[in-house]
Amino acid sequence: MTRATRAVINLPALRHNLSIAKRHAPASRIMAIIKANGYGHGSVAVAQALHQADAFGVACLDEAIHLREAGISQPIVLLEGVVHAVDLNLVRGYELELVIHHPLQIDLLEQDKGRAIPVWLKVDTGMHRLGVAPERAGEMLQRLNELDTVARPIRLMTHLANADDRQDDTTPRQLERFDIATTEFSLEASIANSAGILGWPSSHRDWVRPGIMLYGVSPFVTSQAAEHELQPVMTLQSELIAINRHEQGDPVGYGGAYRCPETMSIGVVAIGYGDGYPRHAPNGTPVLLNGQRVPLVGRVSMDMVCVDLRDCPNAAIGDPVVLWGPGLPVEEIATRAGTIGYELLCRVTQRVPFDYQY
Repeated sequence: MTRATRAVINLPALRHNLSIAKRHAPASRIMAIIKANGYGHGSVAVAQALHQADAFGVACLDEAIHLREAGISQPIVLLEGVVHAVDLNLVRGYELELVIHHPLQIDLLEQDKGRAIPVWLKVDTGMHRLGVAPERAGEMLQRLNELDTVARPIRLMTHLANADDRQDDTTPRQLERFDIATTEFSLEASIANSAGILGWPSSHRDWVRPGIMLYGVSPFVTSQAAEHELQPVMTLQSELIAINRHEQGDPVGYGGAYRCPETMSIGVVAIGYGDGYPRHAPNGTPVLLNGQRVPLVGRVSMDMVCVDLRDCPNAAIGDPVVLWGPGLPVEEIATRAGTIGYELLCRVTQRVPFDYQY
């Protein structure tokens, strides 16, 4: 029998989460964000499951080509655009849409002679990562409108920097900057990410861009998915492969970072940082053993973690263990490990088999 470690992907939960986005922004079209291999869930399977989305957003050309060659036909938007002229023919050949966030990209289109490409102009309203300055939006739109290589209509977008904190006043200020810079142009626009969809209705425009919420993770710093009726899509699971009895004072794992406070049973679970489980998850981080929470003890190894079985005297080798999933939100594990749920989902490694539930 193969190693029991696997990621179970609940595609009905993914579709449910899309319905939550639609319910919160009923007047908007949906650009489902499936970059980074569908946030670690498998971009093709995610795209196929989200066939009701109006478009998909990816980071780069390779991600888009992978989807097209798998038969995905919805509009696909390159959120980082392209910066090399040679890539424009690939954009055309695969019928992709470009985000324009820098004047250099308009230079490429001005020097190009191919057929028109659909574009989105990104305005930097406060993220200060990608996008043209608000005061230059009119100038950039004029340049784009003069080009035969740009399809009509041109659309607009910006990205929210602090929408995950509903007490922060950055989001209203970004919306105000966007409106001042773009209202006169009467073009379709997209602002809201997952946090915008759930927490900032004033950010809902013609398009919304759900990302992390689709995968059943809260986009907010102070809540978990269930509070927003979101369902976890990935369950990372394994099993007990050993149970050992240790005496009081015995060290467990590398460096003896944990010492048994009494004579006790320690379980060994077949998962580690080689599978994508966070190496820095501390003592006390919970896992679900037969549905019951038990704490990690000792350091996370490449292939194994150890757990305290004092509250599970009937545990047996082969019993199932859930590292995150229903009943154990990935947000909770991420907080314990000093990171975010996005990172944990994205870094499950290639040696973990994926089982898709349809």
